[in-house]
Amino acid sequence: MKGNEIFLEALRKDTEMWDAFTGKNENPNLVSSKYEGNDRQKIMVPAVSEYLTHHGYQVSYPDGKRFAICLTHDVDDIYPPLSHKALSCLYSLISLDIPRLKQDLFWERKGRKSSPYLNFREIMDLERKYGAKSTFYFMTALRDPVRFRYNIGEIKDELREIVKSGWDVGLHGGYYSYDDPQAIQAEKDRLEKALGKEVIGYRNHYLRFKVPDTWAHLEKCGFLFDTTYGYTNTVGFRNGLCHPFRPFNPKTGNQMKIFEIPLHIMDGALFDLTGNYQQAWQITENMIDRAANCSGILTVLWHNSVFNCPFRAKWKKIYEKILEYGQKKNAWMTSSTEIWGWWKEHGY
Repeated sequence: MKGNEIFLEALRKDTEMWDAFTGKNENPNLVSSKYEGNDRQKIMVPAVSEYLTHHGYQVSYPDGKRFAICLTHDVDDIYPPLSHKALSCLYSLISLDIPRLKQDLFWERKGRKSSPYLNFREIMDLERKYGAKSTFYFMTALRDPVRFRYNIGEIKDELREIVKSGWDVGLHGGYYSYDDPQAIQAEKDRLEKALGKEVIGYRNHYLRFKVPDTWAHLEKCGFLFDTTYGYTNTVGFRNGLCHPFRPFNPKTGNQMKIFEIPLHIMDGALFDLTGNYQQAWQITENMIDRAANCSGILTVLWHNSVFNCPFRAKWKKIYEKILEYGQKKNAWMTSSTEIWGWWKEHGY
């Protein structure tokens, strides 16, 4: 029996697990990915994945790795907005870091390519140090509720360097795009034109998502996997899973072709929840251990802006701590595309 068949058979034997997997009890009109429950401790446990493991669902990883950490970055900005620039300058001034203050104030004199948020090579170098790879999700939307983000055509060289280096690029769909297949397709086309190759992975801006409609739109537009399914206001295992899965569509009564690699920890949500480095790491460590114990995959999202942002230095520190801990625990730390490829090839 194949892994996906074991997956479905086991879940269908337990109504509670099946309802959790399919999101039956979620608000069907929810698009903001906010956690609306009262028991946050419940979502800190990958109950469905633990149940599946107990009932014979076995997963293996390359080179004998115990489990996986899926590393991702949403590129919301490639130039620091005014609010970021002001806060960075303030923090540099308070810490009397004059060189950093000058950099924050005057980087534009060297040209837009000197932006501190065009830091993809720096991020890749950090990950390479721990034998890891990641996916960068780029925006091409023309509309946004805050401001126009950036023109993807300005960073063609950077996009292609990421892929040439063995890392991964996906589409970060616009705020309004989650329920608009025409907008999704147009954004996909823009990114593919700049990148010079097909794009198969997706995550929507602000994690806006409509179940199961957004999955259906993504399938129609040729995406093979999504990584949006998580929370904006907390961390946790949204449908009890720390394994990728093919969503069940209640409108058709069938599994969909697209894969979901669920999101578990987003940097901003983690620190909004805690505000404290020690507590943030304690939560993160516990979630990594939970995923490892059932040979699962923990997906993390750290925005590129965090890595050159004085007022978010603790956020960057946690990310490197994840890499250190993952390496120590023999995790396969890689991009969402490599996760998808492994899952598809091995029939999970």
